[in-house]
Amino acid sequence: MDGRLHERTLAALGRAKAAGLHVIVVTGRMAQSVRRAIEPAALHDPVICYQGAVVTDGEWRWLRHEPIPFELARETIAAVLAEGFPPNVYVDDELYVESETDAARNYADFQGIQFHVVGELLGWVTKAPTKLVCVGDPAELDGVEARMREQFAGRLHISKSLPFFLEFAAAGVTKGSGLDFLAARMGFTKAQTIAFGDGENDVELLAWAGYGVAVENAHDRVKAVADWVCPSASEEGVAQVLEALLDSNP
Repeated sequence: MDGRLHERTLAALGRAKAAGLHVIVVTGRMAQSVRRAIEPAALHDPVICYQGAVVTDGEWRWLRHEPIPFELARETIAAVLAEGFPPNVYVDDELYVESETDAARNYADFQGIQFHVVGELLGWVTKAPTKLVCVGDPAELDGVEARMREQFAGRLHISKSLPFFLEFAAAGVTKGSGLDFLAARMGFTKAQTIAFGDGENDVELLAWAGYGVAVENAHDRVKAVADWVCPSASEEGVAQVLEALLDSNP
């Protein structure tokens, strides 16, 4: 898909809201990016951003922020720089990069955001970042991921959101942990929750929910933890599931 909410999905989300269901967007995107992406749906429930490191209320006020500890972030930046992958660095919901590159431009365009060029990252960063992202060839990033998992075992959460995005967050930060935070705050349970996902970073989300649905084009790891597989994103599979649910419970 193209990253936009299409007519059928918007209609299904509207029906879900009208039926009194909470529609919670859970994403790896930064807050300002997802805010623009979901604006057509006029959702007013909390949003989980940055893989769960940030949770906002319906007015985009931050309820939770779990950044990467500062010294650990510096160690991680140095490690991925040594691998030849200058990371995207997120601080205060802004994106910072070492230099303007094709990768930085393509990433920012994909997210619909701007980036700030700051030069040498280790000399620039003075605050704990929300997350770090390396952008590159999927096969090369697979190797980086394996080495970083070994080096930072138990100290960072490392996952791919898409094959060419390798993401680093604080230990314990996942989409599932973000939803767990909201469940305690809003009073819903795992058993009441249906979660949808496609990327590797959705594994913990589907594992948390009482019923997990993977779209047909999802990563194999996501399908492995899902309770059911629905049609692909290109077929607006999430909308099809919502329609069936709402039609079966008039």
